[in-house]
Amino acid sequence: MPAMIRFLCLFAEAAFVLPLLMAQPAESKSALETVADIPMPGPAVRFDYQTFDSSSGRLYIAHMNADQLVVFDTNTRQVVANLDGFKRVHGVTLAPEIHRLYASITGSHEVAAVDMATLTIVGMAGPVVYPDGLAYAPKQNKVFVSDEHGGVDAVVDAASNKLVAKISLGGGAGNTVYDSVSGHILVAVHGVNVLAVIDPASDRIIRRLPLPGIENPHGIALDGNAHVAFVAGEENHSLAMVDLNAMKVLSTYQVGDDPDVLAYDPGLKRLYVSAESGRVTIFENHGTKLTLLGSFDMAHAHTVSVDPKTHLVYFPLENVGGHPLLRIMRPVGR
Repeated sequence: MPAMIRFLCLFAEAAFVLPLLMAQPAESKSALETVADIPMPGPAVRFDYQTFDSSSGRLYIAHMNADQLVVFDTNTRQVVANLDGFKRVHGVTLAPEIHRLYASITGSHEVAAVDMATLTIVGMAGPVVYPDGLAYAPKQNKVFVSDEHGGVDAVVDAASNKLVAKISLGGGAGNTVYDSVSGHILVAVHGVNVLAVIDPASDRIIRRLPLPGIENPHGIALDGNAHVAFVAGEENHSLAMVDLNAMKVLSTYQVGDDPDVLAYDPGLKRLYVSAESGRVTIFENHGTKLTLLGSFDMAHAHTVSVDPKTHLVYFPLENVGGHPLLRIMRPVGR
């Protein structure tokens, strides 16, 4: 083949392929960089949910398979307490109005109420078959509990620490969250693939929102400013953006296999989706749609939390060199 013809062929091939390559997201540009790795107490076993108290800067982490609740001070970057007696702890949530922390003690089928000042258990409620996610409704002073295997959202009266109701969901319970805008409780429901809306005053489901394209919805995060929910489908590595005013799905996206915990930074409008596969996916919220900022793989990074003031992102990792640690990351360029 003459040199000129070979050159023209190569030029044409490059002109076709280059735009395709440029259109692909750059996986190496993850949008996060590591700030610090902090050693965690206990054995190198699984962590689960976290909850962040912005008023104190404390991060409460469920060290599930260690049966411990870790209290981490993000200001000093030190573990201030490592609490025993939380058998197979899954979910943790705050009730700052009554100075309580609630934890789902899945191993004993109960929910523990913890005094935030003394860090002691002051009450237990149950039985709940498989307590997982938790949400506190401040006006009604109730805690709503995802019973993942029991197919209900259990209700605990925070004043008496008594189980007062079980709301049938028609499927397995994914995460349960409190929507401060509407005052409702939202529950992702496995199997039937809906977002159930509960009135915490009556303990009744008032609406079921279908989630097309989402299989086995589980993790939920909220953008209170835009009144939008982000719901992850663990069965088909999917994510839905839901308008909670219009009660409709705006768009869907692909994330890592078996997405678990989601965290949202309202200041930067960034959504972090952590998956059981170790894939972390980062989006930016543009009101009615999300844009992908990056993704990366990090072993055991299935749970994530974010500080809305500093924008630091926290990943408890069960085993790095034979030990658990808390990886602190920040958005690149900040």
